[in-house]
Amino acid sequence: MVSVTDENLKNRNIHPETKRFLGRLDKEALLKQRGVVLWMYGLSGSGKSTIANLLERSLHDEGRFTAILDGDNLRAGLNANLGFSDEDRAENVRRVAETAKLLAGLGVIVLVSVITPRRALRELAGGIVGSDFHEIYVRAAFETCAERDPKGLYAKARDGALKQFTGKDSGFEEPENGCLTLDTEASSAEECALLLRDHLRRIVDSGSGN
Repeated sequence: MVSVTDENLKNRNIHPETKRFLGRLDKEALLKQRGVVLWMYGLSGSGKSTIANLLERSLHDEGRFTAILDGDNLRAGLNANLGFSDEDRAENVRRVAETAKLLAGLGVIVLVSVITPRRALRELAGGIVGSDFHEIYVRAAFETCAERDPKGLYAKARDGALKQFTGKDSGFEEPENGCLTLDTEASSAEECALLLRDHLRRIVDSGSGN
């Protein structure tokens, strides 16, 4: 994948406009909050979307402005032309990360819910988003997710009707960087959402990146 630099943008006659726009601090002052990206990843059925929904409602009740970038929703629209090859997975993550970066720059608390199975993909996302990026591993074993199977995907994969399925045909790499782990086998979705809310508060209070 070609990296975007100031030089190759100029060579393509693309000149991003930034100086005349209202700055990030102006947007954050209006919203009275700091923009951040909580990137939740894990197997299908691990509980990412459920936790994101619970956290969003809790933050909304506190007067916080949020946006959820959910993998399935994005694949139904923005990323509808992408499959599940390694190249398409990377492009899927790139688009989500660029969208999350834009929203965080507007002062939005962004809750990302995307499988993001490989460490290289998480590094790609983090590199695009920058210091606003906070990695959250939503953990549940393949067998547990297969038992839950809320979308019927594991049954299709088992019957051979679904190829390149993460955890079966396509691998999933657990984190090695000590990021926050929400174990949905050990804790309920509600408990995980509370843990993540506390984690977010520490991030905002610290005023720092990862």
